[in-house]
Amino acid sequence: MTQTTVPVIFDLDGTLVDPAGGITDGIASALHGLGLPVPGQDLLEAMIGPKLSDSLLNVAQVPAELLDEVIRRYREYYVATGIGQGRIYPGVREVLESFVAAGRPIAVATQKPQGLARTVLEYHGINGLFHGIHGSADDESAVAGVPLGKTEIIAAALKDLGTQHALMVGDRAQDVSGAIANGLDCIGVAWGFAPNGELEDAGAVAVVETAGELVATIDRLQAIHTAAMSEVTNDGTV
Repeated sequence: MTQTTVPVIFDLDGTLVDPAGGITDGIASALHGLGLPVPGQDLLEAMIGPKLSDSLLNVAQVPAELLDEVIRRYREYYVATGIGQGRIYPGVREVLESFVAAGRPIAVATQKPQGLARTVLEYHGINGLFHGIHGSADDESAVAGVPLGKTEIIAAALKDLGTQHALMVGDRAQDVSGAIANGLDCIGVAWGFAPNGELEDAGAVAVVETAGELVATIDRLQAIHTAAMSEVTNDGTV
């Protein structure tokens, strides 16, 4: 990595891959199978992105004693059926390939369990493009303690990249807040699952509508970074 090449860290669901019902159908199936109320579609979609255990407890109101079984049933559905429902968002594969070809390091930071994240990326044939793939603990059934939050997952991606200078790209508020906590700018993507205004309110430096706009925004922010590094070099300070 050259001094002026800024790595990019991507969220997964809602940013790289559209689950296309794979997540929401899986949650609904697990809840229905245990005779639990199934939230409406808007609430189900709001559960995409945050840590699954938190969403099940706080959005779907799953009793704590049933949490492990709901997650087990969800994972069973997702691995068997849900992954196949997903698709890469338009233009995203080309963006990733162009970054790799240009020597720009890219990584993934997701609250999806790390092993499952690798499986999803392998399914879509893009896992080999990333310098690192970082997620929560594979046992996401733990309510607290074991799974990392977004801030820590982004920090792990930065450590793996060997830098403290990167850009984050995501579709939910926790992507933005996790980036800011690590001193990074976050570009929000409008094609994901954030309600209107969520990304702006969280502090995203920009919100883009297309893959082409994402590349242009990254180029613009890189130019700012390059200018800032040049000023540091010229005045002799560190």
